[in-house]
Amino acid sequence: MTLMKMPLFVWTWLITAFLLIAIMPVFAGAVTMLLTDRFFDTSFFDAAGGGDPVLYQHIFWFFGHPEVYVMILPTFGVASTIIPVFARKPLFGYSSMVYATAAIAFLSFIVWAHHMFTVGMPMAGELYFMYATMLIAIPTGVKIFNWTATMWQGSMTFEAPMLFSIAFVVLFTLGGFTGLMMALAPIDFQYHDTYFIVAHFHYTLVPASIFILMAGAYFWLPKWTGNMYDERLAKFHFWLSAISVNILFFPQHFLGLAGMPRRIPDYAVQFADWNMVSSIGAFIFGFSQLLFLYIVIKTIRGGTGEKVTDEVWEDAHKHGLEWTLPSPVPYHTFATPPEKIPTEHF
Repeated sequence: MTLMKMPLFVWTWLITAFLLIAIMPVFAGAVTMLLTDRFFDTSFFDAAGGGDPVLYQHIFWFFGHPEVYVMILPTFGVASTIIPVFARKPLFGYSSMVYATAAIAFLSFIVWAHHMFTVGMPMAGELYFMYATMLIAIPTGVKIFNWTATMWQGSMTFEAPMLFSIAFVVLFTLGGFTGLMMALAPIDFQYHDTYFIVAHFHYTLVPASIFILMAGAYFWLPKWTGNMYDERLAKFHFWLSAISVNILFFPQHFLGLAGMPRRIPDYAVQFADWNMVSSIGAFIFGFSQLLFLYIVIKTIRGGTGEKVTDEVWEDAHKHGLEWTLPSPVPYHTFATPPEKIPTEHF
């Protein structure tokens, strides 16, 4: 198998591994400097001793922004695995997906100060980080286009893994739009440190990390256990989650635009109504995950009573090696390496 024939899920983990290797030493350095400032009277970040508090922000966000992609890139790989199976088509634009993933990872290292537009950086710095941040929209747009094109005119069915994947594409795109708004430095002066930022972050991270993790669980759970999960309950879990997550986070756009700051223990009375709506959504979304836990446990203990085939999903064997193995997968799989890799992207 050559690199350009690897499953996209493997590609995303490979690129994520390089991200982790690059950013964790930076984070360790920041923690070390904080500890020495606290316990050994150094002044890396203490202005009273000649240090610079903004330096901490630079170092933290050099770690913190790529870290967001450490959480998101593997889930991009899961989405790129699930969508072709239920669209019954090869993944559209495999090579461009690989290059887009690498481009997102590279750009994540050179945009960190868009978190810091209000610290008083020079105009040239604001312009650079504004344009660099907007560049991320290009490879991200390639991914969204390719997922949509994979579904276009496909023989789609809408089992729980596909429902969560479609919701991910829609909600992540919405989060991406607000990200473009925040990339504009003059406009970000209003958004900075408000609940608009919270809404943006969660519209990208919750669909990407949580929805796709649940999609992956429903996708591979029958293969792991040999039992089929309760599809009716899984779809109910999806609709409960998809509706409540919007009730939870969409009002936070309004709160942020109205000026409600983040990271505060209390808020002014004019923000109370939308906070109440957001809290209702939070409780529904949180409690709906108890249903997910119940579905997983029920499946492990026998599920619907239906034993799944080796393939589980129709024509899944064309998309990955695991679907050529028995369900559940035995401890030992291939005695010899498979001669043909059953993927359709080449």
